[in-house]
Amino acid sequence: MAAVTQKERSAKSARKRVALAEEELRLRVRPGTRQALADLMEWSGITEQGEAMTLMIHHLHALGSQNALPLLEIPRHEITVSPNVARKLEIAHQKESLRANQD
Repeated sequence: MAAVTQKERSAKSARKRVALAEEELRLRVRPGTRQALADLMEWSGITEQGEAMTLMIHHLHALGSQNALPLLEIPRHEITVSPNVARKLEIAHQKESLRANQD
């Protein structure tokens, strides 16, 4: 039995992808997201990024819309102003108002 060449293996893989209607999804991420994926993969013992992402998508989908939607909410940063900063802003606003009224 002859060894299969790389070209033949690639052609077989391409035919299989077409038969299964596979589609490549690309994802650009920042270091924090990459680290989160690496942590999840380490915790689960998964070594392939594609496998980890596929499993996460399917498990999230299995939760149903009511349970999955909170996990898909975009985190928003809350800005809180300390009383000290609020006081300084108020003083600056008052000074600016006085200056504007003098002009």
